[in-house]
Amino acid sequence: MGANSSSISELPENEYLQKLSGSEPISENDPFWNQLLSFSFTTPTNSADLKLLEEATISVCKSLVEKNPRTGNLGSLIKVFLSRTKELKISAECQNHLFIWQAHNALFIICCLLKVFISRMSEEELQLHFTYEEKAGPSSYGTECEDLIEELLCCLIQLIVEIPLLYPCQHTDSNWWKWLCSWYRGRYSGGVTSALGYAVRDITYSISLEAVTTLIVFLSCQLFHKEILRESIIHRYLMHGRCLPYTSRLVKTLLYNFIRQERSPPPGTHVFQQQTDGGGLLYGIASGVATGLWTVFTLGGVGSKASAQLEQCSPLASQSLLLLLVLANLTDTPDTPNPYRQAIMSFKNTQDNTAFSSSNPHAFQINFNSLYTALCDQQKSDQATLLLYMLLHQNSNVRTYVLARTDIENLVLPILEILYHVEERNSHHVYMALIILLILTEDDGFNRSIHEVILKNITWYAERVLTEISLGSLLILVVIRTIQYNMTRTRDKYLHTNCLAALANMSAQFRSLHQYAAQRIISLFSLLSKKHNKVLEQATQSLRGSLGSNDSPLPDYHFWEMSDCLHFSETKLRHAQDLNVIEEVIRMMLEIINSCLTNSLHHNPNLVYALLYKRDLFEQFRTHPSFQDIMQNIDLVISFFSSRLEQAGAELSVERVLEIIKQGAVALPKDRLRKFPELKFKYVEEEQPEEFFIPYVWSLVYNSAVALYWNPRDIQLFTMDSG
Repeated sequence: MGANSSSISELPENEYLQKLSGSEPISENDPFWNQLLSFSFTTPTNSADLKLLEEATISVCKSLVEKNPRTGNLGSLIKVFLSRTKELKISAECQNHLFIWQAHNALFIICCLLKVFISRMSEEELQLHFTYEEKAGPSSYGTECEDLIEELLCCLIQLIVEIPLLYPCQHTDSNWWKWLCSWYRGRYSGGVTSALGYAVRDITYSISLEAVTTLIVFLSCQLFHKEILRESIIHRYLMHGRCLPYTSRLVKTLLYNFIRQERSPPPGTHVFQQQTDGGGLLYGIASGVATGLWTVFTLGGVGSKASAQLEQCSPLASQSLLLLLVLANLTDTPDTPNPYRQAIMSFKNTQDNTAFSSSNPHAFQINFNSLYTALCDQQKSDQATLLLYMLLHQNSNVRTYVLARTDIENLVLPILEILYHVEERNSHHVYMALIILLILTEDDGFNRSIHEVILKNITWYAERVLTEISLGSLLILVVIRTIQYNMTRTRDKYLHTNCLAALANMSAQFRSLHQYAAQRIISLFSLLSKKHNKVLEQATQSLRGSLGSNDSPLPDYHFWEMSDCLHFSETKLRHAQDLNVIEEVIRMMLEIINSCLTNSLHHNPNLVYALLYKRDLFEQFRTHPSFQDIMQNIDLVISFFSSRLEQAGAELSVERVLEIIKQGAVALPKDRLRKFPELKFKYVEEEQPEEFFIPYVWSLVYNSAVALYWNPRDIQLFTMDSG
């Protein structure tokens, strides 16, 4: 790129890039690298510019792919970067301030090149390009060459876990700080920390971000395969050998990056002065980084609308979370389970003093209070919701901690808001939010406590003004609304099943249901009843048409013979299947109502009131063979309270009816209600969950990763409408 590059459009003609991708081998000790790595140019500010950068990089890469077997220049560039990072770690004794800036620029170029290489060749071909060295003969490569891929991967991980994001008055005992203070002393009259703190923070932030981004690029080979990668060279490096000991530190650092949500460096907050004795190789970081290379991190348009603002605020947090999700969803190898997933499954609270299991070398501790706060604050993004799902499902320490929180509403309300705005969310985000609720409702303590949390003025709930409502009643309202939306729009049986499972788990602990929540439960049953009658009529007409008679009586559809079904066309069979599905849903709704009446009748006068008000709805199901058993208790309650209301006379006010219901709830002998098995549903991942999660995670990377663009025509893992 070099000092003279000023815009993306000039990159293909840039003399330094032409030399890098040319026919002449360049030694890693050549002064050329100082010229190449001292650049400042106007960087992407929108997706069109990102595409332009991609196209400019491709032209350089094509030449480098062709010439690299003879020149080994890719390997030389990587070795230059590795040497700069080694200087980074011994900086206390170093007086050359170029190494931070040049290490960053080298990594930026490597990342751009790798992204194109990986999208256009197999891992085996990529591995060969890492082995080519400068040789006299054409097409030869080093047989004793160090494994540069593993060394580069290990170096990237070390950069992420070992370089701190420094601030004024922090890390004052570190060698980094001591050296940089000595370098800065005398250059700023306002004191060292006042000027230096942000300068150090900005450059360490930038190089950490670039390291995270490059690791994502290394793993992006999955994007260009339709099938899930189960054997991958890059995966093997990350899960074995030199990278393996860093597993827990990497996961911990990525989590803390997400937790801290550090903002990207503001433009113009610091300047490294140009050195007259340095040949002008270092340009002002304020113009070269803050308003140059790193303006890309405030991009909009490359991610989903829901998470765009979050990514703009903290690109390092967003990118770290994406890398964490990718690592956690790498497939297990035949001989080794995914160590990153193991680390996520087993980390503990910093306040937990119990010993770690010797069987898990990847365990670590993290501040659960900070993690909980970040999870509550960031649920607008798909990736934060997916992380919450993973932690609740896979890490029992996190799940226990979350369920013990006394401010659980801070976590539940953002999840409910995702479901409430289902029209604006992609289906995967809705699924994750719903499964989180299902996991939470598996706990009886959660189901009790949510009815004790009173909320005021839920502004995002538009159907009705809710000045005061319990968290439990609001949860019921939102889940029922999701069911109704699904019935009229998506017709997704999976969504129905999980919504009803969450309601069923809660039903025995329903307490003091808000009158609107009680009404919506019965209204949903009314909607299902109408749907049932409509589908039943369609199925009956289909069978009548198949039998060729409009006059002959039909048997009850529950007793249709196989000979009748043989007359069904595909459409008629679909009617029969629809009828079966709707009856399963009605059965579940009746079980939910029955569970509440059996276990907490006296706590829910509003539900009894709604039940009595719509008693006619239940008449048709009293003798229905699929519902007779579950209708017994509901029928008994309706009869018992109807009798008491009749005895009280006509023209009763709402208040008087509720008073009679409360008195009757005490008087009704509990032994008259038939006991049914407790409704309990537990979330279990389906077999081969990676078939769902890996495309989902990479669709998030494709849509949300900061400053990364892939040509949509090259993507094989998922279709663009699922991305």
